[in-house]
Amino acid sequence: MDLFSPLALGDLALANRLVMAPLTRTRSGASGVPNDLNVEHYSQRASAGLIITEGTYPSAESRSYPGQPGIVTDEQEAGWKRVAAAVHAKGGTLVMQVMNGGRVSHTDITGTERIVAPSAIAIEGEVHVPEGKKPFPVPHDLTTDELAVVRAEFVEASRRAIRAGLDGVELHSANGYLLHQFLSPVSNQRTDGFGGSPENRIRFVVSVVEAVAEAIGAGRVGIRLSPSHNIQDVLETEDDDVRSTYRGLIEAIAPLGLAFVSVLHADPTGEFVQDLRTRFGGGFIVNSGFSHMTTREEATMLVEGDFADAVAVGRAIIANPDLVERWQGEHPENELDPSTLYGSTADGYTDYPTLAEVAREESAA
Repeated sequence: MDLFSPLALGDLALANRLVMAPLTRTRSGASGVPNDLNVEHYSQRASAGLIITEGTYPSAESRSYPGQPGIVTDEQEAGWKRVAAAVHAKGGTLVMQVMNGGRVSHTDITGTERIVAPSAIAIEGEVHVPEGKKPFPVPHDLTTDELAVVRAEFVEASRRAIRAGLDGVELHSANGYLLHQFLSPVSNQRTDGFGGSPENRIRFVVSVVEAVAEAIGAGRVGIRLSPSHNIQDVLETEDDDVRSTYRGLIEAIAPLGLAFVSVLHADPTGEFVQDLRTRFGGGFIVNSGFSHMTTREEATMLVEGDFADAVAVGRAIIANPDLVERWQGEHPENELDPSTLYGSTADGYTDYPTLAEVAREESAA
């Protein structure tokens, strides 16, 4: 197999093994309704074997960023229907990342009376709100009854995503957001059946995966994990605990027949990540970094070396909407402009040129 060979992940059919990673870009306005910019951005990148959308909130209370899209209202669902149709018209496959931000937010962003988390522990530091920056607030620690409500929100969001025409969902249990907050003994200090031991800390995440898989079909469901990423105060620094937690999680969800597990880790070829792959036994996507650009050489090595079935790529596909063509032909790449990663305009979002556009500009010069 190589990076450009087709791949089946559950019910998902990929034309190649290059996956567009979920990327927060804040272009959906105050309403959270996907708009013309979103339609253009995603459809430009439809040649990727799989597009995973930016984290999309399943309830007002779970929104993390101004400009983040949602999948709560009929209007948001209709907006995603336009995105899905545009991607499918170009032959692409599209999965929605469903993301409850938990304590990574502020009521100035959510417009609600509270934000939520496994435990009433605030993140140290400040959060970007529409008017500037404010300290992260102390979250409300979810009761057992409220956990059922949050789980139902994941299910309803996933059903809406399928109704909107997307091909599946990825449940965001990484990078310090709500599901990941349950996995860490630092952010989860509960004393009920959802806290304490690794077995208890994985319980809510497993229950969400099971509920969504039952609702829309396991072959349409993936999950994203980032063991020991240590971001946004979700700390996982004890090696034995990390191994017990993630082995237990993988072994609990492996029998469900999910489409894939996607793991972000600094050492995707190492024993820990590869052990998770073996224990899962299904489609496995890796992403080696959060702050560096994945190269063609690295992605090729990961697939051809049989360390993963596919590779999630972020920064390179932001700057190169036709990254598959560029990598397949070993063409030069556009340079990423980090200053335009976040914003509300087309700048740095839909204006990176394709090879064909570059050629036209050069011939006209």
